[in-house]
Amino acid sequence: MSAESAGPGPGPEPGPAAEPGPLCPEHGQALKWFCFSEGRPVCAVCTELGGRCQGHRIRRAEESAEELRNKIVDQCERLQLQSAGITKYVAEVLPGKSQRAVSMASAARELVIQRLGLVRSLCETEEQRLLEQVHGEEERAHQSILTQRVHWAEALQKLDIIRTSLVDMLTQMDDLQLIQKEQEIFERTEEAEGVLDPQESKKLSFDETCAWSPLLTQLWATAALGSLSGTEDVRIDERTVSPFLQLSDGGRTLTFNAKKSKACADGPERFDHWPNALAVTSFQAGLHAWVVNVQNSCAYKVGVALGQLPRKGSGSDSRLGHNAFSWVFSRYDQEFCFSHDGQHEPLGLLRCPAQLGMLLDLQAQELLFYDPASGTVLHTHRASFPGPLFPVFAVADQTISIVH
Repeated sequence: MSAESAGPGPGPEPGPAAEPGPLCPEHGQALKWFCFSEGRPVCAVCTELGGRCQGHRIRRAEESAEELRNKIVDQCERLQLQSAGITKYVAEVLPGKSQRAVSMASAARELVIQRLGLVRSLCETEEQRLLEQVHGEEERAHQSILTQRVHWAEALQKLDIIRTSLVDMLTQMDDLQLIQKEQEIFERTEEAEGVLDPQESKKLSFDETCAWSPLLTQLWATAALGSLSGTEDVRIDERTVSPFLQLSDGGRTLTFNAKKSKACADGPERFDHWPNALAVTSFQAGLHAWVVNVQNSCAYKVGVALGQLPRKGSGSDSRLGHNAFSWVFSRYDQEFCFSHDGQHEPLGLLRCPAQLGMLLDLQAQELLFYDPASGTVLHTHRASFPGPLFPVFAVADQTISIVH
């Protein structure tokens, strides 16, 4: 019978005497076979034709045991090799990794210290340069004002002398004497006319651009967006959303639809022609930052607007960037520009930003547009904003969304 045969057993084992061991309770024969179907040892008679294990999966116990012993030996060898590998890993690899971790951490610390030290040094140098520039401009303006004071003091004294002389002639001379002084009167009058009236001059004003620095603006924008990121909960006011736009994502996403929606109830706040929308919250003071995801749109506008921005009609009054009420960064296909009051300043961007960060510093009266991915300041606008400002949005292609 083969090792895995299910046929009749080979019959009783020949031999003078049975080997000691457990016997089959049914036939009294040695249990030298194992029935895998029933999971128990059996004797040769059990395996024969008519036996209870006929047709079962049966194998000699000693063969199965030998095979298991070999498997155990193999497994023990594998376990021994595995243990040796672990021992070697713990003894040799982990100490090396620990040393490398310490070394790399030390190098990382040095890199952080070195780079931030360079940034700090650069900031200190730029601070010193700008402060000296501000001080120099202050001194220049002050000196110009002092010079003007001296000049006009002399002019006043000169005019007073001329006036006194003319008054004396008028009050103390008779007709003949006065006529004889006609040439002197003419010279005095001509001299007085040579003293011009004061004129407004930029030289007398402090030039605030002395504090403007591309480096400072870049570092400030990066730091401001980093510190304020996620702190502004900017959401779009549903009452203002154009019927060409769909609002979603909890008031943060605008999707353009060429078909005008009839579901939007008209109201005084709603834009009825241009695809515009205003935020719920306005800003009146302080520093504010928010980021808009624009990577899916080729036609959009983002920026700020006054609350009195007109909402109705197709005229420029309600078109962002075409009136005095709005300041926006806009994209149309591959063209970018900054627009306010009908003035459009082209921006030569080398790449289309996926996100636009906006920084509004109402203390400095400054609006800045920033590309967070590249750390690039795209445009800075400084103006005297006449009132509270609302974040404003327009989209005429696909979708834009406020990052939160």
